[in-house]
Amino acid sequence: MTAIPPSYDISSETLEKVRSLVKEDVEDIAFIFKVLSDPIRIGILKALNTDNLCVCVFVEVTNQRYSFLSYHLKLLKEAKLVDYRKKGKFLMYNLTELGKRILDIVMEIKESL
Repeated sequence: MTAIPPSYDISSETLEKVRSLVKEDVEDIAFIFKVLSDPIRIGILKALNTDNLCVCVFVEVTNQRYSFLSYHLKLLKEAKLVDYRKKGKFLMYNLTELGKRILDIVMEIKESL
């Protein structure tokens, strides 16, 4: 069964290209957009653009629970937007290169709204 009316002019090459693009696996990209759908996580990315920070800083400035913020940082890490290193007894979070690029894009979009 075809849904394309005979009067619609599309080449078979274009149709195959479109079919291939629509079926392409983009779960990793969709996951990044899901992670970015929360304003708290975007705020965390913006803050990490200023310095490497521990969860305790986010607890202080947001008045949110440690576990709540750790969950958001875990999602950002799973999306490969942030990483961390140990510094004494603290985990110091930082933006990855991908995180920096994504944040630049997000801020560019914000400026154009």
